[in-house]
Amino acid sequence: MLEAVDLTRKLPKIEYQRTFPALQERLRRLQYALLEAEVPTVILFEGWDASGKGTVIQRLAEKLDPRAFRAWPGAPPSELEQRYHWLWRYEGRLPEDGHMVLFDHSWYGRVLVERVEKVVKKRVWRQAYDQINELERWLVDDGQVLVKLFLHISRKEQLRRLEEMQRDPAQRWKVQSEDWRRNQRYDRWVEAIEDMLERTDTAAAPWTVVEATDARWTRVSVFQTIVDRMEEALLRRRESPHTVSRTQAAREATRGERDQRDREHRARVRSVAADAGLPLEGQ
Repeated sequence: MLEAVDLTRKLPKIEYQRTFPALQERLRRLQYALLEAEVPTVILFEGWDASGKGTVIQRLAEKLDPRAFRAWPGAPPSELEQRYHWLWRYEGRLPEDGHMVLFDHSWYGRVLVERVEKVVKKRVWRQAYDQINELERWLVDDGQVLVKLFLHISRKEQLRRLEEMQRDPAQRWKVQSEDWRRNQRYDRWVEAIEDMLERTDTAAAPWTVVEATDARWTRVSVFQTIVDRMEEALLRRRESPHTVSRTQAAREATRGERDQRDREHRARVRSVAADAGLPLEGQ
């Protein structure tokens, strides 16, 4: 799948200046529209080290209302989290209805870094594919927006960026020893990524692989993907408001049906009471 990605794709500066601000504004408006419609949004960011995830996430957060948006950075599980199923710590960070949550590295760490670095046994990370698909199917069936993004760059481009950051005193702190080691093991990571994309790219929760060589192209592609998915979810909720029963939209859409059931129920009660010669309360 990665072999088919055109890493030479670029976006001219003029096109970027025309397109990107409009996408930011659409995203800002959609956040409030989905908040009102009670549609939760989950965004997963995966990708190579130095692929630009942090910058894109910063641009996402610029226009979003922090009262309904939360970003979770990837981190090893705590002692408490290790006592439970490995997905438990992510489930506890899922958004409330109408809110947005972004995972900078997500549950896919089990089949990526934990696999490549041999943190868990092969039997464990192999089982994780089905567990991930089950979780994501549950999220989608629950009416949540699930956007999965993988930012892809070549080994040569990754090395160039790491060297550039290493030379810059303001960015040198970002480069860790494991970044160099992962670049050396690029082919091993490609194998794990390809398996991940093949095993978890489903109709309900598809992957979007973003060509991340050009920063302008990357930002526009990411924003366009998120905006499109949010607009699709908002349209579905408005066309079928009854699908998620806990929402206000569902209660309003089914009010007539519920009133009709109540009337039929009261009619049956009166009929049974009359046949039995029993008085009804209030009579």
